[in-house]
Amino acid sequence: MTVQVHTLLEPGSEHASPGGQYSYRILGPCCRLFDREELPWPCCRLAWRSKEPSWRRVGRRFVADLAARRCPSYAVELLQPGARPTRTVITLFPQRLAPLLQEWWYSKQPLSMEADNDRPPEPGIDRTA
Repeated sequence: MTVQVHTLLEPGSEHASPGGQYSYRILGPCCRLFDREELPWPCCRLAWRSKEPSWRRVGRRFVADLAARRCPSYAVELLQPGARPTRTVITLFPQRLAPLLQEWWYSKQPLSMEADNDRPPEPGIDRTA
């Protein structure tokens, strides 16, 4: 069962994992990026329809991870009983981002790179004006 998400989880809030094995504290939202430099050589691309040598790769090195693009990802601190807190990134795959929140999370618009764009816009607020 997937749930549509319209708001961010608050930094500092604690949540249990879906299976209940551990809990985690939210540090903040983040996006999962795919590093093209980690691809094995040579890699396959549809645009080339063949093998592409690593030194001829075109485009950005980091791109949004297609598997996690529609789901919220957070930097978290795992709180396991009897162990030191561990920092990692968790993607909540059973949840889907609402369209407005997904646009903020993985936007390609120039305004998304502004320093004050640290929170998604409230519904009904237009940032393009």
